[in-house]
Amino acid sequence: MKKSENTIGLDKLETESLVEKLNSLLANYQVFYQNLRGFHWNISGPSFFELHAKFEELYTSANLAVDEIAERILTLEGHPFHTFEDYLTHSNVKPAKDINTANETVSVTISNMTTLIELEREILSIAGKMNDEGTDALMSDYIREQEKVVWMLRAYNS
Repeated sequence: MKKSENTIGLDKLETESLVEKLNSLLANYQVFYQNLRGFHWNISGPSFFELHAKFEELYTSANLAVDEIAERILTLEGHPFHTFEDYLTHSNVKPAKDINTANETVSVTISNMTTLIELEREILSIAGKMNDEGTDALMSDYIREQEKVVWMLRAYNS
């Protein structure tokens, strides 16, 4: 291990920049997760049963991603955000309040996921240049799954 590398062999300066981006992603995921919980709890109308179940599926997946992202930050020897203040300050996804119709909740979910995908692609590019296979693989998995969900939600709202 060189002095300019962390314990998993990645350049320390490049890793610090990557950790900042991952913390931003973590913040965005936390707000996204809470939006999904609110949609799950408050959805109403003829699509209640299918969207109630779908939002539970999505927030369960988002909760897993939150943990994976925080653990990746720790693996890279960084410190994950862990306060609501940090999440709200560093998130481009904004809290969705008093939204309970099928069209509105699905539209906000698509928008939130699009924001996540854009940031994940940015992180994927950085990780690729650093030869950080761990972060690269994580982002690739998220992007693949979210693109499919966005397609399905778009079709639902058509």
